[in-house]
Amino acid sequence: MNSSQQRPRPPVTDSGWFWAGLFSLMALVGMAAIREKFDVRQRQVEGRFLGRQQAANERQRRAAGLPEIDLAESARDRSEVAPARIVPLWTLVALAAAAAVGSFVMLARERRGGPPS
Repeated sequence: MNSSQQRPRPPVTDSGWFWAGLFSLMALVGMAAIREKFDVRQRQVEGRFLGRQQAANERQRRAAGLPEIDLAESARDRSEVAPARIVPLWTLVALAAAAAVGSFVMLARERRGGPPS
C-alpha cells in the first residue's frame, strides 16, 4: 500500500488513553486548587477517626472488666496525637501524576503505531 492509499489516522480524541491522561491532569489541577481546604478537612476527618478509635478501645476495656478511663481527661491535642496526616495529599497527587504519565505514554505508543496492548 503506498502513502496515497493509507487510511487517515483517527483523531487523537478517539483514544481512551487521551481521555485518561486528560482526566488525570484535571485531577492534578483540582488537587492544587483544593490543597488548603483538603488539609483542614482531612485534619477533621482524621480527628474523628482517632476519637472513634479511642472510644472503641475504651468499650473493649469496659467489656473486659477493666476500670473506666475518662476520655475527656486523657484527651490530647490532635497535633500531638497525629502530627502528620494519615492520608497526605501527596499520595493522591503521585497517583494522579502516575496515571497521567502512563496514559500519555500509552497514547504516544498507540499514535506511533507500536505493538498493541
